[in-house]
Amino acid sequence: MSKICDLTGKRRLVGNKISHAHNRRKTKQQVNLHTKRVFDPESGETVKLRLSTHAIRTLDKLGSLSKFVRKYSHLIP
Repeated sequence: MSKICDLTGKRRLVGNKISHAHNRRKTKQQVNLHTKRVFDPESGETVKLRLSTHAIRTLDKLGSLSKFVRKYSHLIP
């Protein structure tokens, strides 16, 4: 299972870890994902999603999954 947020599409960042001697090696920063059941009052359904903490905070702020989809439809893959 890939580590990608279901709503925002966030995925890991890849970069170089540089030592004091300026040796470079690849490093990864993983997304902080949580499995969360989200209830949508407009449709009356509960959906199980893998969400980043940023997406969870935004859902709490907006109030429902339908409002999130309407406002951030450009982010949903």
